[in-house]
Amino acid sequence: MFNWFRRNEKTQEKQSEVTPAETKPEVSTESTGESSEEIAEPDYLAFAKAAYQNIQQRKGEAQAKTEVETAESDTEEIDETEDVTETQESEEIIAPEEAEETETIEQEVQVEETATTANVPAWMQKSQGLEKLKETAIATPEEKAIEEVELDEDFVWSSKVLADSGRSAEDVSEEEISWLTKLRQGLGKTRIGLVNQLKSIVGKGPLNDDAVMEIESLLLQADVGIEATDYIIETLQTKLKAEALPPDGAIAYLKTILQDILDKPLAGKEDKAFVPEQGEFNIWLLTGVNGAGKTTTIGKLANLGQKSGYTCMIAAADTFRAAAVQQVKVWGERTNTPVIANPGKNTDPAAVVYDAIAAAQAKNTELLLVDTAGRLQNKQNLMAELAKIRRIIDKKAADAKVESLLVLDATLGQNGLRQAQVFSEAANLSGVVLTKLDGSAKGGVALAVTQQLNLPIRFIGAGEGIEDLRPFSSYEFVEALLNG
Repeated sequence: MFNWFRRNEKTQEKQSEVTPAETKPEVSTESTGESSEEIAEPDYLAFAKAAYQNIQQRKGEAQAKTEVETAESDTEEIDETEDVTETQESEEIIAPEEAEETETIEQEVQVEETATTANVPAWMQKSQGLEKLKETAIATPEEKAIEEVELDEDFVWSSKVLADSGRSAEDVSEEEISWLTKLRQGLGKTRIGLVNQLKSIVGKGPLNDDAVMEIESLLLQADVGIEATDYIIETLQTKLKAEALPPDGAIAYLKTILQDILDKPLAGKEDKAFVPEQGEFNIWLLTGVNGAGKTTTIGKLANLGQKSGYTCMIAAADTFRAAAVQQVKVWGERTNTPVIANPGKNTDPAAVVYDAIAAAQAKNTELLLVDTAGRLQNKQNLMAELAKIRRIIDKKAADAKVESLLVLDATLGQNGLRQAQVFSEAANLSGVVLTKLDGSAKGGVALAVTQQLNLPIRFIGAGEGIEDLRPFSSYEFVEALLNG
């Protein structure tokens, strides 16, 4: 079972322990007069084709396995039917009173079975039918020549990102390709409006005042924020003064700056992964204003947890918002996740959490997702409510691993940043879930959150589907943002 929570962790391990030959496609060193990028591109294309072939092969194996299981189940049904038929026939044969007649009938039956099997219905021919099923179902298919396929740009780009992350073609899954494609498409508007203009500016050597103004305007339009923008321009200017870089080289250096900003909140920490501990009780509190996608995020996290091998439960503790409990229940049904809720209106959220902890402990649940209230009218009330929930957790589940996540709507830009500031003061946040990063959203708000609030981005959503939420990777995000 593929553990999405540990995906980034495994990628980092592979980067450090495998050899370059295993992690990247081979780059041709023949002197053809072409640039290194032009030489390397066919190798990434070959990697993408190999990944595609492996995905198709796994699909074929899964389909063959399903056919075998179906054939075996059909065979078992046939065997049961034949056993009943044989029992009925034997009873009818032994029915005559005289033993001599019984022996005569048995001999006749044996002769008929060996001499006239052609007259017996096919479904009654146990041995022959079973052997035919085994031959057709278990037989190894003949290897066929792999057809040449024309892969689209998104598939090739996604494969390249995974290759540069240290992945081998055999490890690439269809789900990862699909996710990276959605991420790149979600950041498409920001990327198209940013990259080309940046290349035209940074390719002219050290930045003059006009160039600084242009870059500053571009970054602010992308919701990067003033503090992060100033840091980016200062760092980039220092580099360009020390070394003349071509446009592509400057963009590559800009990528390292952005990735450093996104990774800064986790700098110095030994355990940078955000993973529920299997076999232990994990409680994740989700906060955020109404409309940020908090309840939907809980449903998607439940789906992610189930697919990664965790037992999950949801506590519908946002009891003040209209239809919030019903919405959580719908997501519970979609993800096959039990939901603990209080049928009354405006009930105490802490009471719901109390009941949910008791139910989760009784069922040995590994991950309890708590939907908390999303009101910002009064910070003091919000703090009091969250503090009460924390006290319940400390009392009922003192050994639980508790995390608090803020769900932030990426389309709100700097307004979302101000919301994050209020919640970071009211709650002990473990990180941010950035949602709705598709359509009109500007991805720069992720940089603003990490730079100004020192909060790590833990998950990112790039669509409305149940599969459109994944653990955050700074490398993949920056590549999707700047690799046009």
